[in-house]
Amino acid sequence: MSKAFRPVLLIGPLMLFLAAAYVVPFLGVMQWSFTLPEPGVQNYVNAATDPLVVSVFLRTFRICLIVTALSVAGAYLITYLWIRGSAPVRLFAELCILIPFWISVLTRAFGWVALLSNRGVINTWLMQAGIITEPLTLVRNEFGVVLGMVHFLIPFAVFPIASSMRNIDERVLLAARGMGATPARTFWQIYLPMTMPGVLGAATLTFVFSLGFFITPAILGGGRSVMAAELIYLRIFQSPDWGLGAAISVVMMVIVGLLLALLMRFARPGAMLK
Repeated sequence: MSKAFRPVLLIGPLMLFLAAAYVVPFLGVMQWSFTLPEPGVQNYVNAATDPLVVSVFLRTFRICLIVTALSVAGAYLITYLWIRGSAPVRLFAELCILIPFWISVLTRAFGWVALLSNRGVINTWLMQAGIITEPLTLVRNEFGVVLGMVHFLIPFAVFPIASSMRNIDERVLLAARGMGATPARTFWQIYLPMTMPGVLGAATLTFVFSLGFFITPAILGGGRSVMAAELIYLRIFQSPDWGLGAAISVVMMVIVGLLLALLMRFARPGAMLK
């Protein structure tokens, strides 16, 4: 057997498994979107014109953009401390990155409910301290959803940024300092542009992840900040409107595919620094 076919044989079972686990179910969902309750493209027309669906899409993209910006900003700071801080600072940053992976998303969501609810820890402390007289509404709204999603996504945004930071040639930074650049100017004009591929990768990764969030918005939003994944669940399991739910699923998959294509096209150091 030719050596050229050996990699194909090794990766073939994995590709078959992925096709059976993802491609086949997705094709079934796509079929639903064109056939239920009757053949045609009416489900996609409804997805584009139904005020409820459109409002959910707009809310989803708005929340995802806010979450992406906050997650990448927080991840950049943590990563900077992790890569360039002193030994104790690096250890603390590493714990902040790794510990969230040990806790399930469901546990974290209910933990935020315990902290932010009207009778939660934060409102209780503020009222006992006399800072407020009535509980603040911190959950069952977009604020709680954004906070819970940012908490979940920051660790995922760290690793693409860390990869870019580790690839920076220290001699470039030393040359800038040697030519009289201040630390702030070195950061904004040298360090930050050189880490932009990682920032773009982290932003795309967190945005794609946030598009499919279900548990966190359902628990912290309390049904008042419905996002696309929750709407799909409601259409398929509670309405039931399988055709429209499937159409929304296909639209979200297309959006995710386009974002990943953009990531593969532009999130390269050579392309970003030209």
